[in-house]
Amino acid sequence: MKNLYIIVLLFSTYSSLAQIRFQNIPENAIFPESQAVETITANIAYQGYEETQAYFGQGEYEIFLDNVDGVLDHPIIVLDGFDPGNSRDIPGLYASLSFGGQNMADILRDEGFDIVILNAPVYTTDGKTIDGGGDYIQRNAMVLVAMIQQLNNDKVGNNELVVLGPSMGGLIGRYALSYMENNSLDPETRLYISFDSPHRGANIPISLQYLINYFAEQVGDATAQQVVAQLLNSPAAKEMLTDHLLGHLLAGSTYEQDPTKLLPLGAPGFRNEFQAELDALGFPSSVRNVTMINGAANGTTTGSPGITIVDTNLQIDAFTDVDVALKFTPDAGQTNTVTDVTVNFFGAPINTFQTTAQSPNNSAGVDSAPGGTGSISDALGDGGGNQVLIDFINALQQDLYSFIPTMSALAIDNPDWFATPNLSDSPFVNFYIPDENEDHVTVTAASAQFALEEIRNGAMSVSENQFSNLFILAQNPVQNTIQILIPNNISANNLTTSVYSVTGQKLMKRTWVNKNGTLSWSHDLSAGIYILKLDNGTFVQTIKMIVE
Repeated sequence: MKNLYIIVLLFSTYSSLAQIRFQNIPENAIFPESQAVETITANIAYQGYEETQAYFGQGEYEIFLDNVDGVLDHPIIVLDGFDPGNSRDIPGLYASLSFGGQNMADILRDEGFDIVILNAPVYTTDGKTIDGGGDYIQRNAMVLVAMIQQLNNDKVGNNELVVLGPSMGGLIGRYALSYMENNSLDPETRLYISFDSPHRGANIPISLQYLINYFAEQVGDATAQQVVAQLLNSPAAKEMLTDHLLGHLLAGSTYEQDPTKLLPLGAPGFRNEFQAELDALGFPSSVRNVTMINGAANGTTTGSPGITIVDTNLQIDAFTDVDVALKFTPDAGQTNTVTDVTVNFFGAPINTFQTTAQSPNNSAGVDSAPGGTGSISDALGDGGGNQVLIDFINALQQDLYSFIPTMSALAIDNPDWFATPNLSDSPFVNFYIPDENEDHVTVTAASAQFALEEIRNGAMSVSENQFSNLFILAQNPVQNTIQILIPNNISANNLTTSVYSVTGQKLMKRTWVNKNGTLSWSHDLSAGIYILKLDNGTFVQTIKMIVE
């Protein structure tokens, strides 16, 4: 009788878990026109930690040529992130670059750049079915190596590539570029943009992991089992998650917690091994490495340590109800009950399940750390039309959690997830960091402007050392007047200044003759983000300008 009613509960509540998602398509997203999808196969095989042989990875890609000359001569590769089941296809990846009714890919194509979307599909190779969106990061990186080599062979001219890696795609891009350098394979790539990527690991609340796994293993519910197998126990999740339920299980049990394993633990045989491998590879040295992240660097948290996620009673039928309580991991050095489930039949408990978490002494639990956020309601498919699941979501007291901690996205090796990051400890040479935590891999006008500047500056052949001791905005954000400082060692005898919108539209232009000191330029621009371009005939400098 006990298992019968738990089965009823699981089928009622978790029928939508297969819709779990970690990256949303923005509202009013702009999708591309139909193109031809091609398949690419790695020419370097990879053998995973638990595999008995090596397999050649596969990918699918589309090339969206620019709208200027329609020639493949300025390729930008956009990579797939964590997407088990391939729920986000190539048009969806293209659309994910949308922001504020625009699309960064469209902007770049209008400026002469070619967009190449590389997706990780589900495929079969040598008798093995591989779910690319959750597969080993290393095997997907070998697919990218083949893509880079093919594009460098097919492109017209000598312009080097740009690699943009959102989420797990940033790890794939980093691994592939570093692997090529370390193996004397010239990537012919000038710029690598990491976009909210988990260089020091990712996070899904361990309380939620325990809950889903309990439903899958205790009863054998097929839907929950699919979520565990396809998502939580995918090779990529086991490589990336800093705290994984497999690190906590009691010997001989598939769902019970070992009471001696309370501190965060990665998946055995995966997490530590992958991080060590990634650290040994480092970052590509011949490429400009920059990052745009969604987590705040000013200490803004996502909720607070130990906060209650949900504490509710769900009525299943006239005879059965369930008490469910989940919490974030606690403050530094503290212990709390993170998962607490009691199934009641006619008011009497017939099954209980509890798990406990402890945070290390040097950091509070990562669930509430500054970072690009994930959403529990997103992970549950917004209820999928199921009333019990909708009731659960409506009862959530804390929906958002830190998915990609700020420290991780900046690739800073600091055990304290809440510390103020020292950017000098990061391997990146330039950063976009928002003031507030944003949804994971959300493109905003500001982050799009950062990426556009990085891509454009390289295309204009503006060298790195030209950005020191040049023209400076005396005040940014700008008020009623744009004030430009001219260093004594810089010629401004014939200086042209232009202001562009984030879409590349020229809004203002003025030429200054024989000026020095400070230029004051009045404007009537609306509040927003703009590009200030300065050209003295010797070099061109662009500055991201914010108007309040």
